[in-house]
Amino acid sequence: MKTASFWFAVVGIGCLLLADINISRPDPWHELSLMGQGLMNPHIHSWPETLASIATTLSFALQGIVLAAVSGFILSLGYRWLPVRSLCAFIRSIHELFWALLFIQIVGLSTLTGLLAIAIPYAGTLAKIYGELFEETNPAPINNLAPASSLSKFFYTTLPLAWQPLVAYTRYRFECSIRSSVVLGFIGFPTLGFHLESALSDGHYNEAAALLYILFFVVLSFQIWLRARLLPIYLIASIWYLPPHAATSWETAMRFLTQDIVPAPLRGSWTDSTLNDLSGWFDYLWQNQLWPGLIDTLVLSQIAVVATGLITLICFPLNSTLFFSPIARRLGDSILIFSRSTPEYLLAFIGLLLLGPSMLPAVIALAIHNGAIIAHLVGRYSDQLVLRVDTNQGLDRYFYDVLPRVYRQFLAFLFYRWEVILRETAILGILGITTLGFYIDSAFEEFRFDRAAVLILASAILNMSVDYCARTLRRRMHLKTTPETV
Repeated sequence: MKTASFWFAVVGIGCLLLADINISRPDPWHELSLMGQGLMNPHIHSWPETLASIATTLSFALQGIVLAAVSGFILSLGYRWLPVRSLCAFIRSIHELFWALLFIQIVGLSTLTGLLAIAIPYAGTLAKIYGELFEETNPAPINNLAPASSLSKFFYTTLPLAWQPLVAYTRYRFECSIRSSVVLGFIGFPTLGFHLESALSDGHYNEAAALLYILFFVVLSFQIWLRARLLPIYLIASIWYLPPHAATSWETAMRFLTQDIVPAPLRGSWTDSTLNDLSGWFDYLWQNQLWPGLIDTLVLSQIAVVATGLITLICFPLNSTLFFSPIARRLGDSILIFSRSTPEYLLAFIGLLLLGPSMLPAVIALAIHNGAIIAHLVGRYSDQLVLRVDTNQGLDRYFYDVLPRVYRQFLAFLFYRWEVILRETAILGILGITTLGFYIDSAFEEFRFDRAAVLILASAILNMSVDYCARTLRRRMHLKTTPETV
């Protein structure tokens, strides 16, 4: 663990030398003061419009997570097979916004596009977690069961044992799907994110503050209004309000799949120069977009991982009974909840308005969001520790009694979030940061779908590689995370 921590820190510091970290706004404090005034004086411009955006946000999130849960459950039944695991790894490695950009070209800016953009990557994630939960259940009931079909054994032994953590994790993913639904607004869907982006871009910070408070309320209150017996009613209402339809034709879809995303040199008839043309096409893409995008994505993600770790180590006492009184801990936990409830994309967008275009807003956004998530989990884990009556107080307790005992779990959570941070790093390029997402968004704007397809594939391969490295590190260091908490 010491070696891994040391080299992660060294790599992160080395990446700082390669990163574009600067503040280009002449007076960020003035803009920050305006945002502060907006936070103190929230204002709703149009209640009907706001309520409609809330309903759209929740409809996308609910329909997406239900479809993802059903699909993920079916895939998890065959998760032990390599082709199924590979499929799940691939579809979850592509960000929701990338899926949305792809489906927009096929079915337009429709409700079906938003639904599939959330459901597909979430299905891959849920299949992985469900599969791991099923593998970790106690095998004794199956071994003691009379001879029966594999499916009967699963439904009478494995599923009941895994049901509670399965439900808990699905509820957590619903919270994530609300954030994903909000982010879809940044590319044109009429969710809360659409109105947030408009308000922030126009400098209407009081309106943006009101929308942000509404987002916090929706995320924090869903534990109250989301009840299993009401779920069918919610689902029917969401489908009635936002039916998943699209106006498209098979000709458009087939042209996109068989022509538009095919590399340009391969679209015509095969000639003696086709291979040379293809080589030149890929060489240009590699040197001008693919290689620079990969480097910037890796550099930014590694800095963000180290920054996330630092924020976690600083903030996890806010959520621990070992350091603060119940009232102070409730306040500290509220700070962590607000930080993790705000999507990284939104935090980065606000950072760009304050600091100007560079990697710095992205690093801050990724570190705040993911650091708050891991700090909450590590703080909750620290509550299980039993300290001696005469134990140290203050900083001595932190450094000598608590940190050494939670550090293994901290690394487990950090490595688990590594792939998530990389995936979010790529998508932040849509805001103008030169990661892979920047070049993917540019390719879509220029209608160069063949380049976009290659860049998205490269992003997926990069995420799958990092996920493999993280799993290898966790296995070699005997680190374990419980699926229902990550």
